[in-house]
Amino acid sequence: MLDFAWMAWTWQTATFFAVIAGLLALMTALALWRPETEKVGILRIPTTRGDRLFLTLVGTAFINLAWLGLVGPSLEWALALSLVYGAVMFRFA
Repeated sequence: MLDFAWMAWTWQTATFFAVIAGLLALMTALALWRPETEKVGILRIPTTRGDRLFLTLVGTAFINLAWLGLVGPSLEWALALSLVYGAVMFRFA
């Protein structure tokens, strides 16, 4: 039996990792169902769905860190901004 008590998981941490795992599973299923093609968008570089997911996750991290540093610990609006950023990245990047 493994003891994971040292990790101090909260429901927020578990949800975060479950969402990331779900996104990776979804991307894998999409790659099998509809093979990826590179697309050149506003970034002016060829990107695949996986590239856009990575850029979205990195950008979301920066948005949340900047929000924490500049505004404070209330992250509801940062989440909304991150969702808009993600939608823009997948649509136009």
